[in-house]
Amino acid sequence: MDTTDTGRSNQKKRTRTAIIEAARDLIGTGAEVTMPAIARAALVSDATAYRYFPDLPSLISEALAGVWPAPADALRPVQGSRDPVERVAFACEFLLRGVLARQGAVRAMISATITRPEAASGRPGIRFGLIDEALVPLQGALGEADPAAFAQLKRDLAVVVSAEALFSLTDLCGLAPDEAVASAVSTARTLTEAAVRAIGQGRNHLTGTGREPNGPPERVAAPDTGPGVEPFPHD
Repeated sequence: MDTTDTGRSNQKKRTRTAIIEAARDLIGTGAEVTMPAIARAALVSDATAYRYFPDLPSLISEALAGVWPAPADALRPVQGSRDPVERVAFACEFLLRGVLARQGAVRAMISATITRPEAASGRPGIRFGLIDEALVPLQGALGEADPAAFAQLKRDLAVVVSAEALFSLTDLCGLAPDEAVASAVSTARTLTEAAVRAIGQGRNHLTGTGREPNGPPERVAAPDTGPGVEPFPHD
């Protein structure tokens, strides 16, 4: 490759990087995210931005790559807890706080995939990894005993632990962001508690253990063996 080709290749890389960095900066503000706004911030034309990225979802996906931590890292503050209810509550709040911080990009992604369902595969699907990680303590108790119920619990949580649920609560129900997060977390806890209670009732019926008559349900969780649970940072 001659120097002209090398120079052109390097320029393309710089332009692409500039567009991605501009998108990442705009996403970080929580403001509305559009291709023209990103192009202006990157000092390129709209046409140039579209040459590098065919649509806004593909650009947002690349800009967000690596921004969200891996599920195990996200739930590190509750890694010592074997209580699925507390883990799910933490995962729900973690996701929704992250959505609020990047809501311009999240809204743009949802809007684009509603009008173009075929682009939905480009959404990062952060919720699913967080839910799987949060429910690790139930893998044996429910995942093996009743796979269908375990799968249904995950689907139920996917409806609640989601940007769509958060925006329904803020935009349609008129809740303030903190109230919306608290409402979604409460629902996620309730769903998980119901699954845990069902396991306890099943054990009581089959083995005589678990829930005592008129008593509280047994939590299907081993004693904590790790460090204590740290509070979720609300800042």
